[in-house]
Parts: sequence; C-alpha cells; structure tokens
Amino acid sequence: MRLAVVAPDPDVGGSMFEVKTWLDTWPVYRQLTGSDPLGRGKAARSKATEATVSRTATADRVAKSVCPYCAVGCAQKVYVQDEKITQIEGDPDSPINRGRLCPKGSASKQLVTSPTRVTTVRYRRPFGTDWEDMDLDTAMEMIADRVLEARRKGWQDEVGPAGDRRRVDRTMGIASLGGATLDNEENYLMKKLYSALGAIQIENQARI
Repeated sequence: MRLAVVAPDPDVGGSMFEVKTWLDTWPVYRQLTGSDPLGRGKAARSKATEATVSRTATADRVAKSVCPYCAVGCAQKVYVQDEKITQIEGDPDSPINRGRLCPKGSASKQLVTSPTRVTTVRYRRPFGTDWEDMDLDTAMEMIADRVLEARRKGWQDEVGPAGDRRRVDRTMGIASLGGATLDNEENYLMKKLYSALGAIQIENQARI
C-alpha cells in the first residue's frame, strides 16, 4: 500500500495542507511512511504523549522524608513545585526500601494533599459540643501545662508501708501508649522524654 500526498493547489488554498496535517496525526500513516514500520515507537506516539512529562521532572526541589504509615521506616523523596507537593516516591538511596514503597506508601501523596485533611489544631473544651480552631503555639502551651500538672499531681517520692519505704521518684500521672506508625528514632526520643519526666508506664505496639 502506498500513500501519496498531492502538493496543495494555490486555487484550493489551505485545504490540501489541512489534509496533510490530518494525515500526520494518523498513526497508520506515520507507520507506513516513517522509520517505525511496526508501530511500536514514534509512530504510535501522539502529540499529547510527546508533550507529557513526569511530575518529578518539573519539580523545583526534592525533600527527603520517611513514610508515615508503619515502623519499617521506608525513605521517600517528596517532589515540590511552587511550594506544593506534586509527587512522592521511594528513595533508591535508602538501604531499607531501595526505592520501593508498599501500596499505602505509594499513595501517601493523597494523605498530605487531600482536601479533607485537617491542617489546624482542633480543640473541644470540657463539656463543649463544638470543635474550635486553635493556633499551634497556644495548643503546645496547653499541652505542656497539662503534662507538668499531671506529673506533679501523680508524683511519688516513696512507696511502701511505714518503716519500709522505698525511694522511687516517679509519676503515675503520665502514661504513654505508642503506635507502630512511629519509627525507631521517634520511639527512642519518646522513651527518653517520658523517662526524664519520671513516667514508668511506657508501652508501645512495636517493641522498642
């Protein structure tokens, strides 16, 4: 099969040129007249495909991170463009996951860019029925004050019956129950913090 394109007639105007343009967009024509007779390469690529680039190619910068889901600690590369996350992929430099991510880790971009994600501190006062927004500094101060107050109220210098008292220097007002979404580094810091506060009720879903 041979296709011939007739040069445009000046009297016809641009109609023949339009036909030639239409033929150039036809994969079969490119396959028969070009350098890709099997139609498995350039002939099968549309203009839209040619103009498509990966989300990582246009990123302004790449931030290193750790997957937030489980305690394996898979490393991630977070691609940012115009201060917005455009893609999250596994970090091939990590000896833990070597660039791989599980289905949840691969979908973690949806976790941080979802329109339903809560991005403010939400607080419901005692006996309140509604949640209210609170700035982070105020919330952190409230947490610190309550931790110190709970530590003070639950503090024990000594325990045991009279005449057989034992020095313990501990607080029973603070307990920690961690989850496996924390990595080893975070668990280590939490253990040091709670031990420094005098807490002894420190538990975790994953062994520390």
